[in-house]
Amino acid sequence: MKALTKTDFHFEGQKSVYHGKVRDVYNIGDDLMVMVATDRISAFDVILPKGIPYKGQVLNQIAAKFLDATSDICPNWKLATPDPMVTVGLKCEGFRVEMIIRSILTGSAWREYKNGCRELCGVKLPEGMKENERFPEPIITPTTKADEGHDLNISREEIIAKGIVSEEDYKVMEDYTRKLFARGQEIAKKQGLILVDTKYEFGKRDGKVYLIDEIHTPDSSRYFYAEGYEEKLAKGEPQKQLSKEFVRQWLIEHNFMNEPGQVMPEITDAYAESVSDRYIELYEHITGESFKKAADSDDLAARIEKNVSSWLKTR
Repeated sequence: MKALTKTDFHFEGQKSVYHGKVRDVYNIGDDLMVMVATDRISAFDVILPKGIPYKGQVLNQIAAKFLDATSDICPNWKLATPDPMVTVGLKCEGFRVEMIIRSILTGSAWREYKNGCRELCGVKLPEGMKENERFPEPIITPTTKADEGHDLNISREEIIAKGIVSEEDYKVMEDYTRKLFARGQEIAKKQGLILVDTKYEFGKRDGKVYLIDEIHTPDSSRYFYAEGYEEKLAKGEPQKQLSKEFVRQWLIEHNFMNEPGQVMPEITDAYAESVSDRYIELYEHITGESFKKAADSDDLAARIEKNVSSWLKTR
């Protein structure tokens, strides 16, 4: 199966390109961005050596669907999806923080809690919580947005005090974060899922705060199956989930957390295909629609270049 792991496009009007962990962002003119969701996959801040077929299409189409489904809550950057792996949108000046919101104690937050942490990003955590237990209400635990290496936890107070984001803009981001998460939870509930936690990124354009990047995808979010959640919690059993966490767990089981001296385990074609299947499963669960594998997937780059170039000519 084919996977797109790198791009090198030269679109008309292109000024620059940024290659992220998963997305490649092409800046067009003064106001447009072409964001390509590649099939790269990252975990523990490192890109795995093999791409995951159809992962980019899954991420792009889920994000596009949720950007449309939340556009009444706040303005977002999306203008069009000229290719299954591409979104074109408005260029915004991104804030240097990621807004992470959590409704359940799990993942990295649980790992810290288990080690005695009772305050996360300035938010006090209740005593006596169990893994995968709900918080009394969702908590916002922002991180700095690093170009390389680890994003670092930071509190609301530090963000404002250091001038990373103004208090006025932070209040808007906080309000949007809670409302977007509530909408995401509503949609997930209808599909028999729990939106456990997620991250949002925001930027500014013409003095207004915009939602940018992806939203409610398996790379930025964690979902549990609602059925059996309470029973598994009561028994202390792992939750059945749909998120990238299963990749992290697989790496942990193979003694890799990107720490000094650790060696990345081999990613076989069979394992890459199994990860692809999991991403498609999430797409179908969260959208309630069958996943349609894009045509012309033999030469993904050629298809993308043709589709994006055709759209840009209409501008």
